[in-house]
Amino acid sequence: MKKLNGLDKYVIFSISFLVIYTIAEFITSTITGIEKSTLTVSVFGFFGSAELITAGLIKIFKITKEGNNE
Repeated sequence: MKKLNGLDKYVIFSISFLVIYTIAEFITSTITGIEKSTLTVSVFGFFGSAELITAGLIKIFKITKEGNNE
């Protein structure tokens, strides 16, 4: 079984959080009829940009790790 590094775990956490947030936001907006657009933009902005940076870091560290093994 392959061991995940911290950066891989963060990407999985980010995607899971966004899915859970989307479901929770859909349910609360359906019940209350109020859409929290500012909060949604902030959450997706933070996790979207953080996820892109993290994915880039994963790529860089994997390339560096593979380069050191040669």
